[in-house]
Amino acid sequence: MSALTYDREHFYLDGKEFCILSGSIHYFRIVPEYWEDRLRKLKECGMNTVTTYTCWNLHERKRGCFDFSGMLDIGAFIDKAKDLGLMVILRPGPYICGEWEMGGLPSWLLGIPGIRLRCCQEDYLTAAGDYLKELFVHIRPRLYENGGNVIAVQLENEYGSYGNDSEYLERLAEIYRESGMTGMWFTSDGPGYFMLNGGGYPGTLAAANFGSNPKDNFALLKSARPDQPLFCAEYWNGWFDHWYGEHHSRGASDTAKVYEEMLRMGANVNFYMFHGGTNFGLMNGANFENGNLCPTVTSYDYNAPLTESGDLTEKYYAVRAVNEKLFGPLEPLTVRNLPRSSYGKVEFTQTAALFEQLSALTVPVVSPYPQTMEEIGQNYGLLLYRTVLGKRMEELELTIDGLGDRASIYRNRKLLGIMENTGKRMDPVRLGNGEGEETVLDILVENLGRVNYGGHILDRKGIERGVRLANQYLFGWTMYPFDPMEYSAYPGTGNARNLAECLTWSEGAEHAGAENEKGPVFYKGELRIDGTRDSYGDTFLKTEGFGKGYVWVNGFLLGRYWNTAGPQRTLYLPGPLLHPGENELILLELDGFTGEGTPGVTLTDQEEL
Repeated sequence: MSALTYDREHFYLDGKEFCILSGSIHYFRIVPEYWEDRLRKLKECGMNTVTTYTCWNLHERKRGCFDFSGMLDIGAFIDKAKDLGLMVILRPGPYICGEWEMGGLPSWLLGIPGIRLRCCQEDYLTAAGDYLKELFVHIRPRLYENGGNVIAVQLENEYGSYGNDSEYLERLAEIYRESGMTGMWFTSDGPGYFMLNGGGYPGTLAAANFGSNPKDNFALLKSARPDQPLFCAEYWNGWFDHWYGEHHSRGASDTAKVYEEMLRMGANVNFYMFHGGTNFGLMNGANFENGNLCPTVTSYDYNAPLTESGDLTEKYYAVRAVNEKLFGPLEPLTVRNLPRSSYGKVEFTQTAALFEQLSALTVPVVSPYPQTMEEIGQNYGLLLYRTVLGKRMEELELTIDGLGDRASIYRNRKLLGIMENTGKRMDPVRLGNGEGEETVLDILVENLGRVNYGGHILDRKGIERGVRLANQYLFGWTMYPFDPMEYSAYPGTGNARNLAECLTWSEGAEHAGAENEKGPVFYKGELRIDGTRDSYGDTFLKTEGFGKGYVWVNGFLLGRYWNTAGPQRTLYLPGPLLHPGENELILLELDGFTGEGTPGVTLTDQEEL
């Protein structure tokens, strides 16, 4: 029997009435050194529970190779919460949405012929079952019934927003039972009958997810499930940002007002998010809206009660005040904002052109036709498609059929234009070839993040159908995959290669690649820090003068910047990623440096989102 039970109005833990006051914090979006800080701030806000997703695509980045170490040590995160007196609600998916790459599903699934996702298809269920069984080895001893603090586990995630395959949910439930996942299960969906009924599982508590209007949303939930208490499993108190979009914010007073309204209705609430963290690496997801891809930014600040760097906000104090108002005085705050450091400008002193480093970074794949990343076993990053035109032809319009997502097109290393499936940029590109000429056509395609929500999650990257001039398809391609994650100490990447040692560097960096004459360019510099680890803190990396690319610090891939799209202008750099002495910074600029003077980045104590 579950230790967490319920009747029509209330939850009970060990037979005592228990109101779930929870906040979402994802262990895989925070460096482990800061887990305790974030969890303690949750606790001192008056919350009694932390909710977290798990990320299949990092835990099993390559099929059959599981990683639960370091930043992926879900067991250590749960134990840390227990030490602080917090209960845990686990949302293992296998699909999580979460504005996370492909909703947490591993991209290697897309390389399985005929794969169908999130349904009762054997290939998918076998893969999902292998992951869940491995994950539950780490969770089972931490269930409340086994002496731990995990009081509830979600079955799938917002499934009613995607499908209605009840047999699929039953097969997942069988995996849970076979893995000894006793205790209370629940589902969560948007507040609509089709979503609650499509995503619900018989005999299991159903929660609703929404950001406002609790009176009507809870009335609908109660109508659909009259014999259970009210539970908002995702109270959207902020929102996420897209490249090319605006930074979202929601007022503290409005957030607190709706929260208090829910509690006065006798509801149980989980803040989504309480602390968002960061989409480190290349793990941001994307939405698909009006026929266009809308990729999420690197920051997952979410305008939550705790900022991306863990600072207490006005929203935090407003939420804490509601908890004190309704549940009594809290102990005085002991938590504080962590120190920040401003190091000024770090100039780059060396460069390496990507096109000149291909033999060191990648093993080429030869094919008559362009293949997708998934077809050649690539997960993230860049895929360079190259073909040679040697026959005379008129100047014709170039078209890429099935582009995912952003293509930089070069003729003999000269940039002709950029095409995106974002709906924001589609440069017209025309190409011809004279008698006796030879044209090297390079198309560098970037994965901007796989769709994480809705009917487009089967989202392959690269070039899916072909490249043509007018109506003539081009054949005879050599493909050069470059996955920046393979060169990162980011979790789930295994034995990452040392990027700096793989490249052949040239001294000097002034204006390298400014006119895109060299194509994408790597830049390298060093930040020297004097003193001990306790003498410096977090910082924010500003890439002024650069257009679009990636940044590594001491081998850790912070993520992507995109100054020409915005809104995010700085990358969060947690202090634990730095060390006393020399710190290595590497930047890969895709579009060309256009700033003044020697290229470099600025490390400041102020974020710009």
